[in-house]
Amino acid sequence: MRTLPIQTYRAATADPDALPLHGLPADPVKGRGTAWSLAHRFTSDDRQAFDDGWGTLDQAVSEQHLPPATQVLEERVKTILTGNDSPDISFDLSINPYRGCEHGCIYCYARPSHSYLNLSPGLDFETRIVAKVNAAQRLREAFAAKSYSPLLLNIGSVTDAYQPAERKLGITRSVIEVLAEHHHPFSLITKSAGVERDLDLIAPMAQRQLAALYVSITTLDPALARVMEPRAASPARRLATIRRLAEAGVPVGVSVSPVIPFLNEPELERILEAAQAAGASSAFSIVIRLPWEVNPLFQQWLDQHFPERASRVMARIREMRGGADNSSRYGERMTGSGVWADLLRQRFHKACARLGLQRARVELDLTQFRPAGRASAAPPVQQSLF
Repeated sequence: MRTLPIQTYRAATADPDALPLHGLPADPVKGRGTAWSLAHRFTSDDRQAFDDGWGTLDQAVSEQHLPPATQVLEERVKTILTGNDSPDISFDLSINPYRGCEHGCIYCYARPSHSYLNLSPGLDFETRIVAKVNAAQRLREAFAAKSYSPLLLNIGSVTDAYQPAERKLGITRSVIEVLAEHHHPFSLITKSAGVERDLDLIAPMAQRQLAALYVSITTLDPALARVMEPRAASPARRLATIRRLAEAGVPVGVSVSPVIPFLNEPELERILEAAQAAGASSAFSIVIRLPWEVNPLFQQWLDQHFPERASRVMARIREMRGGADNSSRYGERMTGSGVWADLLRQRFHKACARLGLQRARVELDLTQFRPAGRASAAPPVQQSLF
Protein backbone atom coordinates (compact mmCIF):
# COMPACT_ATOMS: atom_id res chain seq x y z
CA MET A 1 0.00 0.00 0.00
CA ARG A 2 1.56 3.26 -1.15
CA THR A 3 0.68 6.61 0.45
CA LEU A 4 1.07 10.02 -1.20
CA PRO A 5 -0.67 13.41 -1.20
CA ILE A 6 -3.70 13.58 -3.48
CA GLN A 7 -2.31 16.73 -5.12
CA THR A 8 0.77 14.77 -6.20
CA TYR A 9 -1.38 12.02 -7.67
CA ARG A 10 -3.56 14.47 -9.59
CA ALA A 11 -0.50 16.18 -11.06
CA ALA A 12 1.01 12.84 -12.08
CA THR A 13 -2.18 11.78 -13.89
CA ALA A 14 -2.97 15.11 -15.53
CA ASP A 15 -1.91 13.72 -18.91
CA PRO A 16 -4.92 11.93 -20.46
CA ASP A 17 -2.57 9.40 -22.03
CA ALA A 18 -1.54 8.33 -18.53
CA LEU A 19 -5.08 7.28 -17.66
CA PRO A 20 -6.38 3.73 -18.26
CA LEU A 21 -7.78 2.81 -21.65
CA HIS A 22 -11.49 2.48 -20.92
CA GLY A 23 -12.26 0.45 -24.03
CA LEU A 24 -10.16 -2.56 -23.04
CA PRO A 25 -11.94 -5.75 -21.97
CA ALA A 26 -12.09 -6.04 -18.19
CA ASP A 27 -11.57 -9.66 -17.16
CA PRO A 28 -11.93 -10.55 -13.48
CA VAL A 29 -8.88 -9.96 -11.30
CA LYS A 30 -8.47 -11.89 -8.05
CA GLY A 31 -9.06 -9.69 -5.03
CA ARG A 32 -10.85 -6.91 -6.92
CA GLY A 33 -14.55 -6.32 -7.40
CA THR A 34 -13.93 -5.09 -10.94
CA ALA A 35 -10.94 -4.64 -13.22
CA TRP A 36 -12.81 -2.17 -15.41
CA SER A 37 -11.55 1.42 -15.34
CA LEU A 38 -14.96 2.62 -16.42
CA ALA A 39 -15.03 6.25 -17.60
CA HIS A 40 -17.00 8.43 -15.20
CA ARG A 41 -20.01 10.49 -16.22
CA PHE A 42 -18.12 13.80 -16.23
CA THR A 43 -15.44 12.63 -18.66
CA SER A 44 -15.29 15.01 -21.61
CA ASP A 45 -13.26 12.76 -23.90
CA ASP A 46 -13.63 9.14 -24.97
CA ARG A 47 -10.52 6.96 -25.32
CA GLN A 48 -10.76 3.64 -27.11
CA ALA A 49 -8.10 0.97 -27.43
CA PHE A 50 -6.68 0.32 -30.90
CA ASP A 51 -3.75 -1.49 -32.46
CA ASP A 52 -1.18 1.01 -33.80
CA GLY A 53 1.08 -1.71 -35.21
CA TRP A 54 3.69 -1.30 -32.49
CA GLY A 55 2.26 -3.77 -30.01
CA THR A 56 0.62 -1.05 -27.88
CA LEU A 57 -2.67 -2.89 -27.57
CA ASP A 58 -1.02 -6.18 -26.57
CA GLN A 59 1.07 -4.38 -23.97
CA ALA A 60 -1.95 -2.58 -22.53
CA VAL A 61 -3.96 -5.81 -22.29
CA SER A 62 -1.01 -7.54 -20.63
CA GLU A 63 -0.59 -4.74 -18.09
CA GLN A 64 -4.30 -4.80 -17.32
CA HIS A 65 -3.98 -8.36 -16.00
CA LEU A 66 -1.29 -7.40 -13.50
CA PRO A 67 -2.73 -7.28 -9.97
CA PRO A 68 -3.57 -3.58 -9.45
CA ALA A 69 -1.88 -2.11 -6.40
CA THR A 70 -3.64 0.13 -3.89
CA GLN A 71 -2.61 3.75 -3.50
CA VAL A 72 -3.68 5.81 -0.50
CA LEU A 73 -3.95 9.50 -1.35
CA GLU A 74 -3.70 11.85 1.62
CA GLU A 75 -6.10 14.80 1.69
CA ARG A 76 -6.51 17.63 4.17
CA VAL A 77 -10.21 18.46 4.12
CA LYS A 78 -11.89 21.75 5.03
CA THR A 79 -14.81 20.06 6.79
CA ILE A 80 -15.56 16.54 7.97
CA LEU A 81 -19.29 16.71 8.79
CA THR A 82 -21.77 16.18 5.96
CA GLY A 83 -25.44 17.02 6.43
CA ASN A 84 -28.24 14.71 5.32
CA ASP A 85 -31.56 15.89 3.91
CA SER A 86 -32.89 12.54 2.72
CA PRO A 87 -36.09 11.34 4.43
CA ASP A 88 -34.99 7.75 3.74
CA ILE A 89 -32.04 7.97 6.14
CA SER A 90 -32.30 8.05 9.92
CA PHE A 91 -29.25 10.19 10.74
CA ASP A 92 -28.61 13.93 10.35
CA LEU A 93 -24.82 14.06 9.95
CA SER A 94 -22.22 11.68 8.56
CA ILE A 95 -18.46 11.27 8.82
CA ASN A 96 -16.55 9.33 6.18
CA PRO A 97 -12.83 9.17 7.04
CA TYR A 98 -12.01 7.85 3.56
CA ARG A 99 -13.20 8.21 -0.03
CA GLY A 100 -13.32 5.01 -2.00
CA CYS A 101 -13.15 1.57 -0.41
CA GLU A 102 -10.67 -1.24 -0.88
CA HIS A 103 -13.28 -3.85 0.00
CA GLY A 104 -14.31 -3.65 -3.66
CA CYS A 105 -18.01 -4.44 -3.25
CA ILE A 106 -19.30 -4.48 -6.81
CA TYR A 107 -22.76 -3.26 -5.82
CA CYS A 108 -21.59 -0.25 -3.77
CA TYR A 109 -23.87 2.74 -4.35
CA ALA A 110 -20.99 5.05 -3.34
CA ARG A 111 -18.85 4.21 -6.38
CA PRO A 112 -20.13 7.22 -8.41
CA SER A 113 -18.68 9.57 -5.76
CA HIS A 114 -15.21 8.92 -7.21
CA SER A 115 -16.33 10.72 -10.36
CA TYR A 116 -16.11 14.02 -8.49
CA LEU A 117 -12.38 13.32 -7.99
CA ASN A 118 -11.95 12.69 -11.75
CA LEU A 119 -11.33 9.04 -10.92
CA SER A 120 -13.08 5.94 -12.24
CA PRO A 121 -15.99 4.57 -10.18
CA GLY A 122 -14.69 1.19 -11.33
CA LEU A 123 -11.16 0.09 -10.52
CA ASP A 124 -10.06 3.47 -9.12
CA PHE A 125 -12.77 3.37 -6.45
CA GLU A 126 -11.15 0.33 -4.85
CA THR A 127 -7.48 1.07 -5.62
CA ARG A 128 -7.24 4.88 -5.19
CA ILE A 129 -8.28 5.48 -1.61
CA VAL A 130 -8.40 9.07 -0.34
CA ALA A 131 -7.59 9.38 3.36
CA LYS A 132 -8.85 12.47 5.19
CA VAL A 133 -5.82 12.72 7.44
CA ASN A 134 -7.01 15.80 9.38
CA ALA A 135 -10.51 14.44 10.07
CA ALA A 136 -10.15 14.50 13.88
CA GLN A 137 -8.88 18.09 13.85
CA ARG A 138 -11.81 19.25 11.72
CA LEU A 139 -14.29 17.42 13.94
CA ARG A 140 -12.88 19.07 17.07
CA GLU A 141 -13.19 22.45 15.37
CA ALA A 142 -16.80 21.73 14.40
CA PHE A 143 -17.70 20.82 17.98
CA ALA A 144 -16.03 24.00 19.25
CA ALA A 145 -18.28 26.24 17.16
CA LYS A 146 -20.93 28.04 19.25
CA SER A 147 -23.52 27.29 16.59
CA TYR A 148 -23.06 23.50 16.85
CA SER A 149 -25.85 21.44 18.40
CA PRO A 150 -25.56 17.64 18.71
CA LEU A 151 -27.38 15.68 16.03
CA LEU A 152 -27.63 12.00 15.10
CA LEU A 153 -24.30 11.17 13.51
CA ASN A 154 -23.23 8.13 11.49
CA ILE A 155 -19.74 6.95 10.56
CA GLY A 156 -19.23 5.00 7.33
CA SER A 157 -22.30 5.77 5.24
CA VAL A 158 -20.40 5.89 1.91
CA THR A 159 -17.13 4.15 2.77
CA ASP A 160 -16.02 1.51 5.25
CA ALA A 161 -14.30 3.33 8.08
CA TYR A 162 -12.36 0.14 8.90
CA GLN A 163 -11.05 -0.74 5.46
CA PRO A 164 -7.39 -1.91 5.28
CA ALA A 165 -5.87 1.59 5.24
CA GLU A 166 -7.24 2.20 8.74
CA ARG A 167 -4.83 -0.34 10.22
CA LYS A 168 -1.93 1.97 9.46
CA LEU A 169 -3.52 5.42 9.52
CA GLY A 170 -5.94 5.16 12.45
CA ILE A 171 -8.12 8.04 11.21
CA THR A 172 -11.35 6.40 12.34
CA ARG A 173 -9.95 5.79 15.80
CA SER A 174 -8.89 9.43 16.10
CA VAL A 175 -12.43 10.51 15.16
CA ILE A 176 -13.97 8.22 17.79
CA GLU A 177 -11.53 9.63 20.36
CA VAL A 178 -12.92 13.12 19.67
CA LEU A 179 -16.49 11.81 19.94
CA ALA A 180 -15.64 10.16 23.26
CA GLU A 181 -14.02 13.35 24.61
CA HIS A 182 -17.18 15.32 23.84
CA HIS A 183 -19.65 12.56 24.81
CA HIS A 184 -21.17 12.85 21.35
CA PRO A 185 -23.26 9.83 20.32
CA PHE A 186 -22.69 8.04 17.01
CA SER A 187 -23.66 5.01 15.01
CA LEU A 188 -21.27 3.12 12.76
CA ILE A 189 -21.72 0.52 10.03
CA THR A 190 -18.95 -1.74 8.79
CA LYS A 191 -18.08 -5.04 7.11
CA SER A 192 -14.75 -5.22 8.90
CA ALA A 193 -13.53 -7.02 12.00
CA GLY A 194 -11.18 -4.07 12.47
CA VAL A 195 -13.82 -2.36 14.60
CA GLU A 196 -12.91 -4.75 17.43
CA ARG A 197 -9.62 -2.86 17.86
CA ASP A 198 -11.51 0.19 19.15
CA LEU A 199 -13.73 -1.56 21.66
CA ASP A 200 -11.82 0.17 24.45
CA LEU A 201 -13.42 3.42 23.24
CA ILE A 202 -16.73 2.12 21.91
CA ALA A 203 -17.85 -0.16 24.75
CA PRO A 204 -17.82 2.54 27.49
CA MET A 205 -19.71 4.89 25.16
CA ALA A 206 -22.26 2.20 24.39
CA GLN A 207 -22.94 1.71 28.09
CA ARG A 208 -23.94 5.40 28.23
CA GLN A 209 -26.20 5.19 25.16
CA LEU A 210 -23.59 6.99 23.07
CA ALA A 211 -22.75 4.29 20.51
CA ALA A 212 -24.54 1.74 18.35
CA LEU A 213 -22.90 -0.47 15.73
CA TYR A 214 -24.21 -2.26 12.66
CA VAL A 215 -22.45 -5.05 10.78
CA SER A 216 -23.34 -5.60 7.14
CA ILE A 217 -23.76 -9.24 6.12
CA THR A 218 -24.84 -9.83 2.54
CA THR A 219 -24.30 -13.58 2.32
CA LEU A 220 -23.27 -16.61 4.35
CA ASP A 221 -21.67 -18.18 1.27
CA PRO A 222 -17.90 -17.52 1.33
CA ALA A 223 -17.57 -18.24 -2.41
CA LEU A 224 -20.19 -15.61 -3.29
CA ALA A 225 -18.62 -13.15 -0.84
CA ARG A 226 -15.19 -13.56 -2.45
CA VAL A 227 -16.42 -12.36 -5.85
CA MET A 228 -19.05 -9.88 -4.64
CA GLU A 229 -17.03 -8.10 -1.90
CA PRO A 230 -13.52 -9.54 -2.33
CA ARG A 231 -11.52 -7.68 0.35
CA ALA A 232 -14.14 -7.48 3.07
CA ALA A 233 -14.08 -9.85 6.04
CA SER A 234 -15.53 -13.30 5.44
CA PRO A 235 -19.15 -13.94 6.49
CA ALA A 236 -17.98 -16.12 9.38
CA ARG A 237 -15.61 -13.40 10.58
CA ARG A 238 -18.38 -10.81 10.53
CA LEU A 239 -20.60 -13.05 12.62
CA ALA A 240 -17.71 -13.39 15.07
CA THR A 241 -17.48 -9.59 15.19
CA ILE A 242 -21.19 -9.33 16.04
CA ARG A 243 -20.61 -11.82 18.84
CA ARG A 244 -17.60 -9.92 20.17
CA LEU A 245 -19.44 -6.59 20.12
CA ALA A 246 -22.50 -8.02 21.84
CA GLU A 247 -20.38 -9.66 24.54
CA ALA A 248 -18.75 -6.27 25.16
CA GLY A 249 -22.17 -4.74 25.79
CA VAL A 250 -22.36 -2.83 22.51
CA PRO A 251 -25.83 -2.75 20.91
CA VAL A 252 -25.23 -4.30 17.51
CA GLY A 253 -27.55 -4.69 14.56
CA VAL A 254 -27.22 -6.45 11.22
CA SER A 255 -27.71 -4.90 7.82
CA VAL A 256 -28.77 -7.45 5.20
CA SER A 257 -27.96 -5.09 2.38
CA PRO A 258 -28.17 -5.00 -0.49
CA VAL A 259 -30.67 -7.72 -1.27
CA ILE A 260 -29.99 -8.94 -4.82
CA PRO A 261 -32.65 -11.16 -6.42
CA PHE A 262 -31.55 -14.75 -7.11
CA LEU A 263 -28.06 -14.12 -5.63
CA ASN A 264 -28.23 -13.43 -1.90
CA GLU A 265 -32.01 -12.92 -1.68
CA PRO A 266 -32.70 -16.65 -1.01
CA GLU A 267 -30.49 -16.36 2.10
CA LEU A 268 -32.42 -13.48 3.71
CA GLU A 269 -33.94 -15.47 6.59
CA ARG A 270 -30.79 -17.54 7.20
CA ILE A 271 -28.63 -14.41 7.48
CA LEU A 272 -31.02 -12.92 10.02
CA GLU A 273 -31.04 -16.17 12.00
CA ALA A 274 -27.23 -16.38 12.05
CA ALA A 275 -26.89 -12.74 13.09
CA GLN A 276 -29.46 -13.12 15.87
CA ALA A 277 -27.69 -16.25 17.15
CA ALA A 278 -24.43 -14.28 17.22
CA GLY A 279 -25.95 -11.52 19.34
CA ALA A 280 -27.53 -8.99 16.98
CA SER A 281 -30.55 -7.27 18.51
CA SER A 282 -31.82 -5.29 15.50
CA ALA A 283 -31.85 -5.47 11.71
CA PHE A 284 -32.53 -3.51 8.58
CA SER A 285 -32.36 -4.28 4.88
CA ILE A 286 -32.02 -2.35 1.62
CA VAL A 287 -32.77 -3.54 -1.91
CA ILE A 288 -29.92 -3.20 -4.41
CA ARG A 289 -29.54 0.22 -6.01
CA LEU A 290 -27.81 0.84 -9.36
CA PRO A 291 -27.20 4.61 -9.60
CA TRP A 292 -25.08 6.10 -12.37
CA GLU A 293 -21.92 4.08 -13.10
CA VAL A 294 -22.84 1.27 -10.71
CA ASN A 295 -25.34 0.01 -13.29
CA PRO A 296 -22.90 -0.94 -16.10
CA LEU A 297 -20.31 -2.16 -13.58
CA PHE A 298 -22.81 -4.45 -11.87
CA GLN A 299 -24.26 -5.78 -15.12
CA GLN A 300 -20.81 -6.58 -16.49
CA TRP A 301 -19.94 -8.33 -13.23
CA LEU A 302 -23.16 -10.37 -13.48
CA ASP A 303 -22.31 -11.43 -17.03
CA GLN A 304 -18.80 -12.46 -15.95
CA HIS A 305 -19.64 -14.42 -12.81
CA PHE A 306 -23.28 -15.48 -13.18
CA PRO A 307 -24.09 -15.50 -16.92
CA GLU A 308 -26.81 -18.11 -16.47
CA ARG A 309 -28.67 -15.87 -14.00
CA ALA A 310 -27.83 -12.39 -15.26
CA SER A 311 -31.00 -11.81 -17.30
CA ARG A 312 -33.25 -13.09 -14.48
CA VAL A 313 -31.53 -10.91 -11.89
CA MET A 314 -31.89 -7.76 -13.99
CA ALA A 315 -35.49 -8.58 -14.93
CA ARG A 316 -36.44 -8.88 -11.25
CA ILE A 317 -34.57 -5.66 -10.35
CA ARG A 318 -36.52 -3.83 -13.07
CA GLU A 319 -39.78 -5.23 -11.73
CA MET A 320 -38.92 -3.59 -8.39
CA ARG A 321 -37.89 -0.31 -10.05
CA GLY A 322 -40.92 0.43 -12.20
CA GLY A 323 -39.34 -1.10 -15.30
CA ALA A 324 -36.05 0.84 -14.99
CA ASP A 325 -32.66 -0.32 -13.79
CA ASN A 326 -32.71 2.21 -10.96
CA SER A 327 -35.01 4.63 -9.18
CA SER A 328 -33.82 7.60 -7.14
CA ARG A 329 -37.22 8.57 -5.78
CA TYR A 330 -37.44 9.12 -2.04
CA GLY A 331 -39.51 6.46 -0.33
CA GLU A 332 -38.69 3.87 -3.01
CA ARG A 333 -34.96 3.96 -3.68
CA MET A 334 -34.10 1.90 -0.57
CA THR A 335 -37.01 -0.54 -0.74
CA GLY A 336 -38.19 -0.81 -4.33
CA SER A 337 -41.84 -1.00 -5.31
CA GLY A 338 -44.30 -3.49 -6.71
CA VAL A 339 -45.21 -7.07 -5.90
CA TRP A 340 -41.71 -8.47 -5.48
CA ALA A 341 -40.55 -5.60 -3.28
CA ASP A 342 -43.65 -6.13 -1.10
CA LEU A 343 -42.89 -9.85 -0.80
CA LEU A 344 -39.31 -9.10 0.27
CA ARG A 345 -40.56 -6.69 2.93
CA GLN A 346 -43.02 -9.26 4.24
CA ARG A 347 -40.32 -11.93 4.45
CA PHE A 348 -37.99 -9.55 6.26
CA HIS A 349 -40.61 -8.32 8.75
CA LYS A 350 -41.86 -11.83 9.54
CA ALA A 351 -38.33 -13.13 10.09
CA CYS A 352 -37.48 -10.22 12.37
CA ALA A 353 -40.67 -10.74 14.38
CA ARG A 354 -39.97 -14.45 14.75
CA LEU A 355 -36.40 -13.84 15.86
CA GLY A 356 -37.14 -10.89 18.12
CA LEU A 357 -35.02 -8.50 16.06
CA GLN A 358 -36.02 -4.87 16.44
CA ARG A 359 -36.43 -2.93 13.21
CA ALA A 360 -36.12 0.44 14.95
CA ARG A 361 -32.66 1.95 15.34
CA VAL A 362 -31.09 2.12 18.81
CA GLU A 363 -31.93 5.37 20.59
CA LEU A 364 -28.86 7.46 21.37
CA ASP A 365 -28.66 10.18 24.03
CA LEU A 366 -27.86 13.60 22.56
CA THR A 367 -28.15 15.41 25.89
CA GLN A 368 -24.74 14.23 27.13
CA PHE A 369 -22.78 16.26 24.56
CA ARG A 370 -20.09 18.44 26.15
CA PRO A 371 -18.95 21.47 24.13
CA ALA A 372 -15.22 21.93 23.69
CA GLY A 373 -13.47 23.42 26.71
CA ARG A 374 -16.40 22.66 29.04
CA ALA A 375 -15.70 19.09 30.06
CA SER A 376 -17.55 19.52 33.35
CA ALA A 377 -20.42 21.61 32.02
CA ALA A 378 -24.03 20.53 32.21
CA PRO A 379 -25.76 19.28 29.03
CA PRO A 380 -26.58 22.04 26.53
CA VAL A 381 -30.30 21.64 27.16
CA GLN A 382 -29.78 22.86 30.75
CA GLN A 383 -27.17 25.47 29.85
CA SER A 384 -29.62 27.30 27.66
CA LEU A 385 -31.76 28.07 30.72
CA PHE A 386 -29.12 30.13 32.52
